[in-house]
Amino acid sequence: MMKILCYSVKTKSLPVCCVMRGISTSTFLNENHKCKLLVVGGGSGGCSVAAKASNKLGEGKVIVLEPADKHYYQPMFTLIGGGIKKLDDSFRPMQSVLPALATWVKDSAAKFEPENNTVYTSNGNKIEYEYLLVAVGLQLNYNKIPGLVEALSIPNGNVCSNYSPKYVERTYQALQNFKNGNAVFTFPNSPVKCPGAPQKILYIAEHYFRKSNKRKNAQLHYNTALPVLFGVKHYADALWEIVKKRDINVNLRTNLVEVKPSTNEAVFENLDKPEEQFTVKYELLHVTPPMGAPDVLKACKSLVNEVGFVDVSKDTLQHQKFSNVFAIGDCSSSPNSKTAASVAAQSQVVYKNLMAVMEGKPPNHVFNGYASCPLVTGYNTCVLAEFDYSLTPLETFPLDQSKERFSMYLMKKDFMPPLYWHLLLNGLWNGPGLLRKLMHFRL
Repeated sequence: MMKILCYSVKTKSLPVCCVMRGISTSTFLNENHKCKLLVVGGGSGGCSVAAKASNKLGEGKVIVLEPADKHYYQPMFTLIGGGIKKLDDSFRPMQSVLPALATWVKDSAAKFEPENNTVYTSNGNKIEYEYLLVAVGLQLNYNKIPGLVEALSIPNGNVCSNYSPKYVERTYQALQNFKNGNAVFTFPNSPVKCPGAPQKILYIAEHYFRKSNKRKNAQLHYNTALPVLFGVKHYADALWEIVKKRDINVNLRTNLVEVKPSTNEAVFENLDKPEEQFTVKYELLHVTPPMGAPDVLKACKSLVNEVGFVDVSKDTLQHQKFSNVFAIGDCSSSPNSKTAASVAAQSQVVYKNLMAVMEGKPPNHVFNGYASCPLVTGYNTCVLAEFDYSLTPLETFPLDQSKERFSMYLMKKDFMPPLYWHLLLNGLWNGPGLLRKLMHFRL
């Protein structure tokens, strides 16, 4: 039986700290904490580096500041939207994925003061650190599109979004309920996590309509704010062939600005001529929401760049001004594609450079911008895109990964989830660099 050790201090609240599965946790008001390393955010990047660092530094040296009860494997949301996986498959209790040697402060950051090596929390706690890792991810801004939140609140409705656990199950319901008309899929005029995901569900939907004998009654539209179908030409060329073969209409530089749920209409703007707007009647609307840096980050001007992302060197991921601050994942200013695969590659760079700085050495490990996007193109095929900062393919396997393959689909569906839970979150997976060398005989 799991033993739970709790202890109290003299405050107005009940027990302040608990040790559960070896994880020290704290959730109460007006506490002061001090630590060697503060990790703000318990997502994939925060967990991975916290695991590495706490194993090196020892028990009680690392604090993870994270408010959520659940940790979601977000790359699975695409498969949930297509009815391939269940929402219950995508999460685990936060306490089960955080490193046992770290202290979990179950709270959120309210204010960063890097000049004073301090973070204040929403519950009024003060955390003083020697080193800081910011890993807070991206903020989903559904409310920036008028009518969208209302549309997403309609039970069993035809507006859906794979990007939030709150809404992801609506997607498969909408596919099942679809009868005929326009099925519209959007990509916003903002940074996004996993830029391939908005079109993955497009391809899955098209395949679903074929399987369910609805395809002849469906007109599929992909309205993207980008000037290209995909940022890497090698894969974009292959994807253009797919959309042409499947008779999918692609509108570039097209941005969703309003949803009218009462009339099932979506309003779009032409980004090259913003004064031009047009309205589309939809039977199904899948929305990728605008995203951006969390508000708490944007409020700390000394920590972020002009658009609110933590201002780091794209090579070392060390802050440009504060040498004891690093960032990982979606919240950093590094210009790589924002994917879990990028986090895996970044985690070792951040960890090695953090340890170097702690020892008074310069950070000399370099992140090459690696990103990977398994572009699921149906219920049994996938294009595995891998590339670097220069948008040059950086493929792991000795074959043309721009082709649709069943093997890559199986890897996405069945191999990557356990790799994430058992290796990445425990600091044991740094991306496929070594495997790539083996596959291409470059050891």
